[in-house]
Amino acid sequence: QVQLVESGGGSVQSGGSLRLSCAASGVSGVTYSDTSMSWFRPAPGKEREGVAAIDKNGFTEYAHSVSGRFTISRDNTERSLTLQMNSLKPEDTAMYYCAARSSWTFYSPVARLTARNYNVWGQGTQVTVSA
Repeated sequence: QVQLVESGGGSVQSGGSLRLSCAASGVSGVTYSDTSMSWFRPAPGKEREGVAAIDKNGFTEYAHSVSGRFTISRDNTERSLTLQMNSLKPEDTAMYYCAARSSWTFYSPVARLTARNYNVWGQGTQVTVSA
């Protein structure tokens, strides 16, 4: 059973940076390399908002609100996922969740950032940005 554990959250001032990590366990490196990964955060009045995604082929997708500020990357050898968050804003304050979907092909950018398309979730790590 795949398990995801996030880390790296914290409190920073507006304009600061944080680096989130998501470690996968219970999965081989081969399976992990065939897994699409993403970061989500809660959104008012709707399901979790897709922040950034990276599929098994390395294609990345970002929400408009974070494009140019956040960078998602993965290390298949270490079975880890990273979200580098720069120029943070108070509106980025949220619990950030790592999510995974193995052996799946996403056919659109929207699909990569849709929560219902992922079936394994971490417990989240809190990010707080003060003005």
